[in-house]
Amino acid sequence: MSWNGRTVLAVIPARGGSKGIPRKNLRSVGGLSLIGWAARTAASLPWIDATVLSTDDAEIAAEGERCGVAVPFMRPDELSTDEANSVGMWRHAWVESEEHFGQRFDCSVLLQPTTPIRRADHVERAVRAVVDDGHKAATTVSRVPGHFAPQKCLVLDERGCVAPSLAGQEVASTRQELPPYYWRNGACYVVTRPTLVDEGHIVEDDCAAVVVDDFMVNIDDPIELELCEFVLSRGEIDHE
Repeated sequence: MSWNGRTVLAVIPARGGSKGIPRKNLRSVGGLSLIGWAARTAASLPWIDATVLSTDDAEIAAEGERCGVAVPFMRPDELSTDEANSVGMWRHAWVESEEHFGQRFDCSVLLQPTTPIRRADHVERAVRAVVDDGHKAATTVSRVPGHFAPQKCLVLDERGCVAPSLAGQEVASTRQELPPYYWRNGACYVVTRPTLVDEGHIVEDDCAAVVVDDFMVNIDDPIELELCEFVLSRGEIDHE
């Protein structure tokens, strides 16, 4: 257990109040609930010292326990609203876990259930960036398709006509003109204890990018559940 002498806590965040897809974290893809996929990833990583589920919902808590994840506390209501940020939720889970397990965790991994096709090596690369390379935090990112780059995006003026989204710039005509952009795909976040518990940061300061070239789905809308089901049905995703 532990990574190079650093104790590691995995946190699976799963509140009950999802609006885009009601009861989203209990939905299944590929024959397994979204919570189950996150639990499966955590269980495949032998250097994780403890895995907990952070939820405000009894049914979700029961599903977490069924999947082998500890649920030693319930998330407070004030950390379960649409407006609540990840820092408060993660810090609460960290401090409560230390009290429950009777040990201090040097760093923590956040495994969102909404990215079920993550691979174990995505998580390992993020932890390596923090523990081995000395960054305060790390997050997995994917390349933004060229047609979604800021220089390609448009706004509408008061007449309903298109204009560049970036003031003072022309709309780019080819992808070759554009610098690379990246989006946080949600597969994994890693932070050290001082970064999150003491400073209240996740990606604001010295956060390493772990670039994922694999196809990723971060489920937020019903169509993305169907897309993820389709991808898993093809049997081309290796979670190791």
